[in-house]
Amino acid sequence: MRVIVAPDKFKGSLSAPEAARHLAAGLDGARPGTETVLVPLADGGEGTIDAAVAAGYTRVTATVAGPTGHPVAADFALKGDVAVIEMAAASGLAVLHEGVPAPLDASSLGTGELVVQALDRGAREIILGVGGSACTDGGAGLLVALGAALFDAGDAPLALGGGALARIERIDLSGLDPRLAGTHFTLASDVDNPLLGPRGAAAVFAPQKGATADHVLLLEDALERYFRVLANEMGTDAVTASDGPGAGAAGGVGYAALAVLRAERRPGIDVVLELAGLAGKLEGTDVVVTGEGSLDEQSLSGKAPVGVARAAAAAGIPVVAVCGRTTLDATTLAGAGFARTYALTDLEPDTTVCMLEAASLLERIGATIGGELAALAGEKETTHA
Repeated sequence: MRVIVAPDKFKGSLSAPEAARHLAAGLDGARPGTETVLVPLADGGEGTIDAAVAAGYTRVTATVAGPTGHPVAADFALKGDVAVIEMAAASGLAVLHEGVPAPLDASSLGTGELVVQALDRGAREIILGVGGSACTDGGAGLLVALGAALFDAGDAPLALGGGALARIERIDLSGLDPRLAGTHFTLASDVDNPLLGPRGAAAVFAPQKGATADHVLLLEDALERYFRVLANEMGTDAVTASDGPGAGAAGGVGYAALAVLRAERRPGIDVVLELAGLAGKLEGTDVVVTGEGSLDEQSLSGKAPVGVARAAAAAGIPVVAVCGRTTLDATTLAGAGFARTYALTDLEPDTTVCMLEAASLLERIGATIGGELAALAGEKETTHA
């Protein structure tokens, strides 16, 4: 039998490639000779680079500015003239200096520096995965790295960070890297929020980055001022982009990508499934195993396991889900396309132990799935005897 093992990461425990390897080890141990194909995935956020590398891209490491300016080593992936950039690697919560949130000062500068590095290596198609950001700067830092200049009322260069945008008076885009004009950008994001308002970048996402209620009000006003200055510079394109789905992604980086870089927004899982070439690997496959750390309501709106289930359903292939825990009932799981769902908490109710021992627990579940594959194969053989 042929089995595709295509999980996302188990956050806090295992990366997607690690989860895939442990599931496959359990499967192979229970049913030697099974053809297991590992296709680690992500939903466009953290883990996207791992998925791209597993699909044949080359990992490139560059030193760039972290969210508050401290240098960080950030990876991106490159294959021919296509680059995959994971914003979290350069401007994410996970790379904040000493883990201290900086809701007013964090910027997307490092992500822009990764774009420059990709351009320097010949990239002319750039996929920008924007989950997990630490900033609410409207993508201003990204634009600065690409050659834009922002000024205050005294015509002095504006400081980085969303809070500083409250003082923006002018933006000059004439210095933007000329290579951008010949580069196609894809904004990989499941977020459909606009830049401003009650569903905007500040109101919805800034609190997740350490912003207080007062910070949120300040950031909302700052982003609105930034929007007006950029719209004055660019015209209707900047106005239209502010309400476009995804403009509020990653603290407004989506807005800069849509308005200035003319990015095409696509659901993150669709982009990653395409990178991984999953559709082309489904032919001849008997079962697909997918999963992630928490299978919950959020999973239903574009996370990797549901994306895998949809792709496999189109090919008529049953899907098994494996997760750390699930908050979904059996009817919802079946409706999402999962023939069977296994949770680590079924084996170990203590979630802390689950996270610490995720590798061995996944191998046990992989063995269980392998045993069921053997039984299924036996039934087929009996039927055709």
